Amino acid sequence: MVLINTNERKEDNSMIKLIASDMDGTLLDGNGKLNEEFFHVFKKLKKNNIIFAAASGRQYFNLAENFKPVKDDMLFICENGTYVLHKDKELYSNVLDKSYVDALIEHGRTIEGCELVLCGKKSAYIEKSYEKFITEVEKYYFKYTIVDDLTTVDDDILKVTLCDFLGAKENSNNIISPTWGSKLHVAVSGQIWLDITNKGANKGVALEHVQEKLNVSYDETMVFGDYYNDLEMLKKAHYSFAMENAPEEVKESSNFVAKSNINNGVLEEIKNRIL
Repeated sequence: MVLINTNERKEDNSMIKLIASDMDGTLLDGNGKLNEEFFHVFKKLKKNNIIFAAASGRQYFNLAENFKPVKDDMLFICENGTYVLHKDKELYSNVLDKSYVDALIEHGRTIEGCELVLCGKKSAYIEKSYEKFITEVEKYYFKYTIVDDLTTVDDDILKVTLCDFLGAKENSNNIISPTWGSKLHVAVSGQIWLDITNKGANKGVALEHVQEKLNVSYDETMVFGDYYNDLEMLKKAHYSFAMENAPEEVKESSNFVAKSNINNGVLEEIKNRIL
């Protein structure tokens, strides 16, 4: 990891063609809001033919709503890398087998403090509708459907997520990983979120697909992240930034450290190093 050097600006960054940023704890502020300055920065990036990608555990519909004024010109790496869209066209997806989905539903229902979210291409799906859970769901899922039985959902399921009110890292991860870790990719994506996807499905793999599709190299890519589900993505760019608010393990996996999300670290780095 290389700590940020405030004197190192723009000098070697004119070659950047692609910027990928996580959302929560990274691009968004402490209240989960997007700084309005982003749209001014985005306009300048577009003028310089630099593609901006939102890389998040959030669903496409949520991300598209957040970036509504510019969504048609953006790239979206959604659902922790299982679904990638550019200009409303699918570039890549990694769908879970139905047998895995059903087994994870049955297992998830038995874990104390947890509620399930199925993340599909058409919608997110939940079985419970009490206020505390819905409040968390609506932070990340703009489009969701309440169903009686998750095993009856007819959609391509990209990710099975546990909303763990006892803490994902301490609770559900310790239950799910021993059983499913050898078969599927299990990632702690937030304080109360555990994401389960196909083995080899993560933001890093998705970003690699994007780089190949758009003919963008490791040295032409800039990445920002703050949490464990960003680790693979941070390895796909020379200009990889962990946020100041990230855990040490994440910082150690990056080449640079940016100011915290509450100090507008992502936009500050883009302005200082590129624009």
